[in-house]
Amino acid sequence: MGGRTEEAAIGYEQARDELIEVVRRLEAGGTTLEESLALWERGEELAKVCRHWLEGARARLDAALAEEEAQEGEVSS
Repeated sequence: MGGRTEEAAIGYEQARDELIEVVRRLEAGGTTLEESLALWERGEELAKVCRHWLEGARARLDAALAEEEAQEGEVSS
């Protein structure tokens, strides 16, 4: 698991929702050390997926804003 395949396989909302569940389970306790480690590792993977999606969204937003500013500059000239 992990890498680009994982990022392409699930969307931001699915990764976020699963990450919330992982955190809830870790906070609730009652898991063995092995289960806790597995949950932690899964949480790290999900956090990377969310970060990837958010970075992509930020890049698209920045590009759109830059394009809008360039068009406004052309209109003003």
